[in-house]
Amino acid sequence: MGPVLAGALQLLALIAALALAYKPLGTHMAKVYSSDQHWRVEKWIYKGIGANPDTEMRWTAYLRGVLAFSVVGVLFLYLLQRLQGVLPGSLGFAAIDPDQAFNTAVSFVTNTNWQSYYGEQAMGHVVQTAGLAVQNFVSAAVGIAVAVALVRGFARSRTGELGNFWADLVRGVVRILVPVAFVAAIVLVTCGAIQNFSGIHEVGQFMGGSQQWNGGAVASTEAIKELGTNGGGIFNANSAHPFENPTPLSNLFEIFLILVIPFSLTRTFGLMVGSVRQGYAILATMATIWLGFTALMMWTEFAHHGPAFDIAGGAYEGKEVRFGIGGSSIFATATTLTSTGAVNSFHSSFTGLGGGITMLGMMLGEIAPGGTGSGLYGMLIMAIIAVFIAGLMVGRTPEYLGKKIGTREIKLAACYILVTPALVLVFTAFAMALPTPANSMTNSGAHGFSEILYAYTSASNNNGSAFAGLNADTQWFNTTLGLCMLLGRFVPMVFVLALAGSLAEQKPVPATAGTLRTEKPLFTGLLVGAILIITGLTYFPALALGPLAEGLAS
Repeated sequence: MGPVLAGALQLLALIAALALAYKPLGTHMAKVYSSDQHWRVEKWIYKGIGANPDTEMRWTAYLRGVLAFSVVGVLFLYLLQRLQGVLPGSLGFAAIDPDQAFNTAVSFVTNTNWQSYYGEQAMGHVVQTAGLAVQNFVSAAVGIAVAVALVRGFARSRTGELGNFWADLVRGVVRILVPVAFVAAIVLVTCGAIQNFSGIHEVGQFMGGSQQWNGGAVASTEAIKELGTNGGGIFNANSAHPFENPTPLSNLFEIFLILVIPFSLTRTFGLMVGSVRQGYAILATMATIWLGFTALMMWTEFAHHGPAFDIAGGAYEGKEVRFGIGGSSIFATATTLTSTGAVNSFHSSFTGLGGGITMLGMMLGEIAPGGTGSGLYGMLIMAIIAVFIAGLMVGRTPEYLGKKIGTREIKLAACYILVTPALVLVFTAFAMALPTPANSMTNSGAHGFSEILYAYTSASNNNGSAFAGLNADTQWFNTTLGLCMLLGRFVPMVFVLALAGSLAEQKPVPATAGTLRTEKPLFTGLLVGAILIITGLTYFPALALGPLAEGLAS
């Protein structure tokens, strides 16, 4: 079997698995966030944190809950890292430096999981499990909660109430993430991923020196790392490491975990707004972009541009042989079109155009299908923009799901889509203009610029993957990337929740003959076009200086 056929078969198997999970998981999540009943364990949690899960919140109260919970998470994780040297199970590792502890705490709380450290050489078992792994669960649940709040804004009328943040958070963890991650961890163990709390031990002699590895709760961490679109690994090699991702089967399963919740949330959306076809329209938009990017990535990496590629059968540099070009390409597009950031290959070694595809996937706003929750609310924002554009073309007040898109709504949507480009382009410009940050680049020219551009794109979009080759463990990058992660996560959430509150206060507008049918293929095409055009106009100059220049020169 040729490598191209193997890659195509993997893609077909992945699509089939996602299709099988779509309806049951999407329906289950809709029931979770529409239920009035509380499980006993949930009641214990509410009592412990002093929250009343039955109290409805307006958008401002919902936002305060999100921000308060996240601030506490950052402080707790920062202190846990700073105290690591005196904690049990630290494996003898010292406390993390202040700038790196800040960067890592912000990274995991914002669902970014950017790592400027060697996981197996810096973090002990307590920090990995009680700190980082816990944040993998709750940061993903926060993203879903905000998406559900926006969906309620469309579904409700004549009220500013969006539900209860604490109930949405706890239910997301207890009823969705923990059960699915538990089963996923067992599957990964059967595939060969390790799961233990062993200390550091020597595994052999290599070139006159010793090779040492420590264990960890790898399978369980890997499960929620992918399921929650987090991305931070216990080992520096991330999902390229055989302890985290041992076989082609585990690789395909991990890609499935990355995509299953974001895609299934479109059915949750359709059920909660009372129109499954609206969910299918959003799903079709996500799937069209995802399939297009995946096919383009596989083409660029399989293409033969010289004798070396002809002999190897494609761009094999920086890729694990056990995954091949197909498995690596599918993983790369999945992780950058979502907010996962996990990697099973060296993105810096991709072809010039292949590296540009990974960047463009993040620049779209990671909405195809995006992160857990963040992908759905990002796509709904783009749907509002598309409806507004359609309204301008026909001279009609735009409507979406029975709600008028007026001045307030379009301003909030516009502010949302401007936040991350501003962060990416401004901080990239400063890093290239100042003398010190550029010293962290290991490459010059277009590829070196791509390293910087990728880093700020990844941080601002809460992705967390790295182009690699960039020494990001400096005070400048730890601090500025940390700021990008904070602003890129929470400022858009402010606009999303404000928009949800504005929509919930409206009374429904009855559909007429002139209403744009947003469940039709025509709207799907309009939405895809709007996403690509808006992103292209925003980022094309920067892409032209980096990956496009490199790709056209090769």
